[in-house]
Amino acid sequence: MNIFLVYVRDEDYYQLLPDKFAGKDDGKIRVMAFPPLGIQTLAPVLRQHGHQVKLFDTCHPQMKDENIGEEVLQQKPDIVALSFLSTTAYKYMKRTAQHLKSVSPETPIIIGGPFATKNAELILADCNYIDFAGIGEGEELFPDFLDHLNTPETIKGLVYRDNGKIIRNSDRPMIQDLDQFPYPDRKSLPIEYIESLPLEVPAVLSLEKFCTIQTSRGCPYNCIYCDIPLLSEGKWRTRSPEHVLGEMKELNQEGYRSIYLTDDHFLQKRKRIQAICQGIIDQKFQFTWGCEGRVDSVAVSEFPLLKKANCTMLAFGVEAGTQKILNRLKKRQKLEQVEHAIDEAKKSGIDTIHGFFLVGSPDETEEDILESFRFAARLKIDTFGFNRLSVYRGTPLWNEYVERGIIDDIKDWNKWFRACHIDPTVLSCKEVHQVRSAGYKLLFKYRIIHRPFETYKLVRKFSRYMTWRDLIKLILSPFRKKKITEKPDLPEKMIKSGMEEPLRKSA
Repeated sequence: MNIFLVYVRDEDYYQLLPDKFAGKDDGKIRVMAFPPLGIQTLAPVLRQHGHQVKLFDTCHPQMKDENIGEEVLQQKPDIVALSFLSTTAYKYMKRTAQHLKSVSPETPIIIGGPFATKNAELILADCNYIDFAGIGEGEELFPDFLDHLNTPETIKGLVYRDNGKIIRNSDRPMIQDLDQFPYPDRKSLPIEYIESLPLEVPAVLSLEKFCTIQTSRGCPYNCIYCDIPLLSEGKWRTRSPEHVLGEMKELNQEGYRSIYLTDDHFLQKRKRIQAICQGIIDQKFQFTWGCEGRVDSVAVSEFPLLKKANCTMLAFGVEAGTQKILNRLKKRQKLEQVEHAIDEAKKSGIDTIHGFFLVGSPDETEEDILESFRFAARLKIDTFGFNRLSVYRGTPLWNEYVERGIIDDIKDWNKWFRACHIDPTVLSCKEVHQVRSAGYKLLFKYRIIHRPFETYKLVRKFSRYMTWRDLIKLILSPFRKKKITEKPDLPEKMIKSGMEEPLRKSA
């Protein structure tokens, strides 16, 4: 069969590299974004089963809805598969699916990805131009689907229509042997993905040939803002070090010089980390790499080995600078563990340490937020982000809000919310913005006075691949209130009652 695999992006979460920094004339565009590893992983699996596959990533200027529609008319694929990540990309996926169905009504459309997995039946009820939804991992489901198109009732993990009725088959067990599949297809898309930091204005780290790898799946923790445990059934599954090193060897030979591990928690198992790092060292791979993990990981003692194996970046989910809020978020880590992990990473010589923080959490006061900034200032982190806490369907926080009567699980399923917009135990969004701006001033002042050399190096590093206009925009962005082009999503209950924000507990 002829299969189109399309990754549909939220248009706010990628950025084309300015032409002045592109430096090449090979017909490829350069985008500050992670590669679409899902469809890249699925493509070679389908080819092994004898299918022809073409990949699309909607970040490409010539891979928009109308372009894909033209390709559908010309090549007449047997199936179009749309993959998308979350609720923020849902409206773009709907637009793409509707356009393709209008162009070629007879071409079946199947969707997949985390949001589709959580909301398959609701999506099919909402979008009559989508024919199927795959739940969970696609490496086994999709070939089975293609082999049994005429008997969809036999396919585990499939949601479909039968005479207008939406049917959900039994779930498919999670894949246990992750070594059985070929390495992802990183050659078919005419795109180079650029290594950048996860900032509101992406800061380019290098123009080295860059890609991502996933060496494990899932996370056994249960932080209230995260839906990964739901998707992975609270399990953590891994590829063997030998299989990971085989992929790394291939990437090294193909000239990749920067790699980021997209594992939800790479730093989980000491012996596995040792085997992968020692393999990188022994085989003298030339790339640098980064990953993220928890500060309470057993792998903290392995940071010197990570450095020796060319790890240059570690990202930690710090989240808050008070134990009270860490406990409220069910982070299951201590402030002392945060400081210890970051100190050890810096002692080991890791170049860049990034800290993810959240503000606007339930029961968080202005003083709590300011303390998070003071805590960040004391930490030896190089880069940081303080994002407002958001809630998505499938997370423990969403379920809490359903129980509290704030959210309707069915009527609000396709929305996402800032906690500060809907939760009366959270500071208002205006208050969160004001105290966050004050916190950034405090943090920047501390860095300039106490870590001037490190701050200068960081700004110089960013300025190599950013225009000064974008660099100034980056520095000033924490203090600017974003222009809101669309009203924020509100729960159905608040819309019906005419409330624009919740009653405050002390206002």
